[in-house]
Amino acid sequence: MKLMVIDGNSLINRAFYGIRMLTTKDGQPTNAVYGFVNILLKLLDEEKPDALCVTFDRKAPTFRHLAYEGYKAQRKGMPDELAAQLPVLKDVLAAMNIPRYELDGWEADDLIGTIAARDTAAGWETVIVTGDKDSLQLVTDSTRVKLVSTRMGQTTTKEMTPETFQETYGFAPIHIVDLKALMGDTSDNIPGVKGIGEKTAMDLIQRYQSVEAIYADVEGVEAKPAVKKKLAEGEEQARMSYDLATIRCDAPIDFSPEDARRREPDGPALYELFLTLEFNKLIDKMGLSGGPAAGRADKPAAGAVRQERVTDRVRMAELVEQWRREPWVAVLALPSLDVVAVAWDGGARAALCAADRLEGYNELLRALFSGEIQKVSHNVKDLMHLLLDEGLSTDGFCFDTALAAYLLSPTDGSYELEKLGITYFNQEFPKAKEYLAPDAFGPLADPAGPAEAMCAHAALAAALYRALAPKLEELDMHELYYGLELPLCPVLAEMERAGMLVDRRALADFGILLDGRIQADEALIYELAGEEFNINSTQQFGRILFDKLGLPPVKKTKTGYSTNADVLEKLRDKHPIVEAVLDYRQLAKLKSTYVDGLTKVIAADGRIHTSFQNTVTATGRLSSTEPNLQNIPVRTELGAELRKMFVAPAGRVLVDADYSQIELRLLAHIAGDEHMIAAFRTGEDIHTVTASQVFGVPPEQVTHEMRRRAKAVNFGIVYGISDFSLSQDIGVTRAEAKAYMEKYFEKYSGVHAYMTQVVERAKADGYVSTLMGRRRWLPELKSSNFNLRSFGERVALNMPIQGTAADLIKKAMLRVDGRLRREGLEARLVLQVHDELIVECPEGEAEQVQRLLAEEMEHVAELAVPLTAEAHAGKSWAEAKG
Repeated sequence: MKLMVIDGNSLINRAFYGIRMLTTKDGQPTNAVYGFVNILLKLLDEEKPDALCVTFDRKAPTFRHLAYEGYKAQRKGMPDELAAQLPVLKDVLAAMNIPRYELDGWEADDLIGTIAARDTAAGWETVIVTGDKDSLQLVTDSTRVKLVSTRMGQTTTKEMTPETFQETYGFAPIHIVDLKALMGDTSDNIPGVKGIGEKTAMDLIQRYQSVEAIYADVEGVEAKPAVKKKLAEGEEQARMSYDLATIRCDAPIDFSPEDARRREPDGPALYELFLTLEFNKLIDKMGLSGGPAAGRADKPAAGAVRQERVTDRVRMAELVEQWRREPWVAVLALPSLDVVAVAWDGGARAALCAADRLEGYNELLRALFSGEIQKVSHNVKDLMHLLLDEGLSTDGFCFDTALAAYLLSPTDGSYELEKLGITYFNQEFPKAKEYLAPDAFGPLADPAGPAEAMCAHAALAAALYRALAPKLEELDMHELYYGLELPLCPVLAEMERAGMLVDRRALADFGILLDGRIQADEALIYELAGEEFNINSTQQFGRILFDKLGLPPVKKTKTGYSTNADVLEKLRDKHPIVEAVLDYRQLAKLKSTYVDGLTKVIAADGRIHTSFQNTVTATGRLSSTEPNLQNIPVRTELGAELRKMFVAPAGRVLVDADYSQIELRLLAHIAGDEHMIAAFRTGEDIHTVTASQVFGVPPEQVTHEMRRRAKAVNFGIVYGISDFSLSQDIGVTRAEAKAYMEKYFEKYSGVHAYMTQVVERAKADGYVSTLMGRRRWLPELKSSNFNLRSFGERVALNMPIQGTAADLIKKAMLRVDGRLRREGLEARLVLQVHDELIVECPEGEAEQVQRLLAEEMEHVAELAVPLTAEAHAGKSWAEAKG
């Protein structure tokens, strides 16, 4: 019979440090528990023991601490993220019906020794699982040790038997205690003999086997005189160290191997625990289920969904009437709109309708996508875009499962249906590619598989609606979701379809101009370098810069010198080649990314139709892709030139409006800082006011450079900037930057108080939120890693401000779109870039639209400070921007 005993503290430590940090959605760290369970399952599969138990240390001092005050005195306490997982692990072990042993005054190693001794007495074999070598002294013919190590998520084990130990160390396992008695053990702060290191100690034990044998005749020991002297002087330390290193095998615990015989886990309890910990893969791996009482009422049963393929008009008409009677249905569609899947009856039933197999398919689409049928879907904005292309209505959408999942967990990155099926229901679903593949429903394909997959996903969308809608209510996100995010979907879809007209000829001419400047830069760079080389090669440019021209290296990478933008900025004044390369890189990026890139995506209508992503950023900001129009340089001459390429058609103009200093205004409101609020209310220039306070001069004496530095401080504070980063940004010493920040906080004490309070509250709550209730979870604040924790603090400072700005610009888009429609104008929103909105309208509507745009943006929220937005009209984006 075989018993496996696990050193619980050792193994959870190995798991914690060997596996990347994992947290649940509410910020609870889980990586150590997850790693422990995975290692345990691997070992159970390898060893197949008849009995199993786990031992743990307790916080109470042991007899070793009483014998030697310095025992383990140098050890730091375990990180908070690990300490928080210990009780969770013990709950998991209890649910797995694995007995655990711990005893005040005794270490886990002593309990392991006692268990191994009792196993041997009962005729059992013992396997000790640990990451520490202390237990190697317990290796005998009936006791093996498996040393566990975990690195980068990969676990390896090394088995030690009497034979393998002898081969490794050259003496019997029991004498590892003698080895430690001589050389000590820094991890446990066991002193050993002063001056005797590992090499000398190994040699002595290999020849004399034990401390007793050595001290029986120290003078007779074959060693250098200095070693003999150290041994003689350190005998007392050696004997004490021997006692400290010896594992006791007589701990007073109530144990017999029969007590630890393996039992089946408490499946429902373990399922619920793993569900809470979001261990979905482990639930699947262990085949767990919640049982009748523990299961979720809203869990979909993909295989149990009653599916049908509709092929005749009579059945189609019956279903349309059925769907009209339903409170809601879930709908998925192919990008071509040639196939739709509809789930109803809460997701219990589903039907697939295909254009090539159903006469009257277009009638079905018109009925389904009318306001008479309430619809749930996934990525509603994309579906609305398809519907608008086909002249169909976008009315009646009551829920978007992707958008809801994003609001609930905005840093997940992706929200595919099958991924959400695992996250929320621990259930594997077919992959979307099964029905999205180009020929999935082709004439030569068997549609059964794709049809089943698509219906299963429609049923999953229905189940997600039932699961996610209550969660939005629980987190007070009702208004954010139903009043802002969901109604914004049709607005975004319309904007994507509208696009922005591009002057193709002007863009081509701009490309030729850039090519000429790039070639001129190349010639200058080669002349300054004294040779031709690949300017785009970091290694070749590094050789020129640092080896040939002798500039001081700033940073090195594994492959050589770093020549990134930060490095070159620091070297800008050292040699003219640096300025030339920076200019070359800027021009080359503009040419490849924007001129060439934009030319490729001009549609047949002469417009660029960007895609607005509403489930990407953690702050709630929209992002623009295919192409990204939000990254066009703002403050450069070339960026302005590029904006000239975006134009209005004949007889129309572009109207552009953007908020003035919205993030600083929100900082003033949220922080409640009286001085900052007063400055904004009186219309003073906030950067001049700040410069006046920081530099101690009247506002009229503030220079351009003073204002520039004050502006960097103002915006840097919003982003939680450090004095070091500020010093780098504005080119002053760290001490000067620190002084600027101290003076800033003296003036704006409310901001300083806010910065402290928001971080403390985030630590307590686990999240920060915007004025409209958007949340971002911050598990990083509980990290023992300084960089991670600092990142969390910066996010806590900035997200309420940047996120609220994102919410307000979205709300402004809704207000502007609604008012344009109410007033019967031809004007339409065509672009949103951060805090800026662009409308295209007939020339005759320009004045009215300018006024309307500014009014709606300025009155989007009641704040302690006014929001201001200036609107201008022009024939191009650059001209409208003013």
